Amino acid sequence: MTWADFWALIATLNGEATQANCRHLAAELSRRSVSDIIGFAERHAEALYRLDQEKFGCLPVVDLTARFGSPFPQSADVFLYARCAAVAAGQAVWESVFFDAAKFAPYTSSKHDGEWLLYVPDMAYELATGEEWNRSTRYCFESFSNRDGWPHLRD
Repeated sequence: MTWADFWALIATLNGEATQANCRHLAAELSRRSVSDIIGFAERHAEALYRLDQEKFGCLPVVDLTARFGSPFPQSADVFLYARCAAVAAGQAVWESVFFDAAKFAPYTSSKHDGEWLLYVPDMAYELATGEEWNRSTRYCFESFSNRDGWPHLRD
């Protein structure tokens, strides 16, 4: 799947990875070939992997504060869901954050939880084949897996 095809499918989310939007995207994707579903999963994982960087992960959650008003740090899961929300917002947003990390900050908000986007490839595969898909992708999208994005974590 090309990046253009991936972003065209992401555009069907209308900027938000809600449960309903992601179910609609999975249904749309399930009408394509299995190779397209796999291609979508690969592009999705790569898009998340590229956002797995310290400059984004160290931003605080924008709508929460810790004790005594100090910034509330993102957990690994919150950071993953924020990256999903940034991808769901579309290609222009995804590209813009690399030039200005502050543009990523709104996606750390609890109202921008993009977790449902994680399940789209699996839902699409199951809809298309009737089988569960235990997949792995070339890129790991779990937080802190991009060693180049977290240089101080390198061995």
